[in-house]
Amino acid sequence: MSFARLPNKHSFKENILQPRALLVASEAIPLVKTGGLADVITALACELKRNHVDVSILLPGYPCALDAAENLKEAGYLPDLPGGPGKLYQGTIAEYDDVSVLLLDTPNFRKRLVNPYVDHDGNEYQDNAASFAALSHAAVAICAGKTSVPVPHVVHANDWHAGLIPALLHVAGIQRVGTVLTIHNLAFQGNYPMDLAESLGLPESLLGPDGMEFWGKMSFLKAGIRYADRISTVSESYAKEILTPRFGCGLDGILNERKDAIVPIPNGIDINTWDPETDPMIKHRFSRKDLRHKSTCKQELQKLFKLQSLADAPLMALGSRITHQKMADLALESLPGLLEKHPRLQVAVLGCGDHEYEHGFAELAKRYPGRVGVHIGYDEQRAHALHAGADMLLHGTRFEPFGLTPIYSMRYGTIPVASRVGGIIDTIPDAGLNGTPPQGACGVLFDGETADAMGAAVDRAIALYEQPAVWLEMQRHSMSCDFSWNGPVRKYIDMYRQVAPQSVRHLFAAALVQPVEDYAELPVYTAAA
Repeated sequence: MSFARLPNKHSFKENILQPRALLVASEAIPLVKTGGLADVITALACELKRNHVDVSILLPGYPCALDAAENLKEAGYLPDLPGGPGKLYQGTIAEYDDVSVLLLDTPNFRKRLVNPYVDHDGNEYQDNAASFAALSHAAVAICAGKTSVPVPHVVHANDWHAGLIPALLHVAGIQRVGTVLTIHNLAFQGNYPMDLAESLGLPESLLGPDGMEFWGKMSFLKAGIRYADRISTVSESYAKEILTPRFGCGLDGILNERKDAIVPIPNGIDINTWDPETDPMIKHRFSRKDLRHKSTCKQELQKLFKLQSLADAPLMALGSRITHQKMADLALESLPGLLEKHPRLQVAVLGCGDHEYEHGFAELAKRYPGRVGVHIGYDEQRAHALHAGADMLLHGTRFEPFGLTPIYSMRYGTIPVASRVGGIIDTIPDAGLNGTPPQGACGVLFDGETADAMGAAVDRAIALYEQPAVWLEMQRHSMSCDFSWNGPVRKYIDMYRQVAPQSVRHLFAAALVQPVEDYAELPVYTAAA
């Protein structure tokens, strides 16, 4: 990794050819990934760039991110951040269309060698509040013109890690930058003791019930909800659910106050990365029109997870965080009975999470050798092999803002067995638990949070698997669904247009309908506008 010196200070006066957006998040592939958020951030940035938006991603400068980014150069020194001074570096993500990335290098982020959020024992880092407050302050410094990075027209904060940005912009009186907060998972809120406020650079005016106070603590996420110009969620159903006490995680009150600002925009996926016809990570490529080589991928999956090589055995995958949210407890409760009831059933588990559940799956593999295989951890190769080789995917979840994993599986003709919540309702046409599946069915959904409900859905999926013509039809339907970013990215750009400064809204409108080369005379934008 080599760094160029800081260029001359940005003049803040330039001819604008493109609208500018700054995406702020805690992770983005391939620099750092713990879950689907990383996929979404980079994929969205790529799509925005292809649609003529000048986009950059601002991330923490984890060591792995600093090592993986290309063409890094210093873009600013920020001496007054919570937790200590930081340097801002600007570079690119070469393998993803050279998308621009900004990395905030601080002593706290430098210490995160394994996981961005928790230590080796699974405990949250003690400096998380200061570290992610620093990320928000860095974004505000960019918006205030204190770095060499051009001032964005819109800053797009993602989840609690960037939730302070709209509030800090409000305090600073910066009105020339529109703000969007996307809630990817309302359960994670960034709630910290009030006595940290001064050290985090948060004034008293933000700390009351009408600001970011939440049950006696301060909530980074509530700060974003309160002050963002728009609040987006990642599915239509989740946008409705979070307004209810069941799914609102204590924030349903303020979300109902701001419901007119909520914009549901479903996620897309990178259809080039997750494509069985071109995927270089799977054993043999196949297509919706010809699924014969999916069986080759199944053999490879059985080999990877030390399962018996049985072509006609129903092979069910579990590939997600191994947590209470993802119903790991119910899976562990229901699987022994399912394995006894269906003596040819095989199970492949990929993921990590709560140590108690990880241990439970490892014990299950010992109890059923050759039928249950478990890999604790995550790697991209195994993830692609899992989706390509499995017959069905078990995706229980107590709540699901969107649900990327079932969509990846559907791309490969692997039928999801999933909870009827959140984004899953919007993306998986249900085969039902009885009778002939309706036209276009792509999965089996179940209600409730019981092992019996989960087990009944798996029974139904196995019964459908034993009807080859019906199963093939479901596979082909699932592989033909459009999960591209084409529709979602247009909704994001339109939302940016709504919150951007009046003087540049026409640029976002133009990005929706025409290439950048077709722009006519454009105005000059200055930081003081």
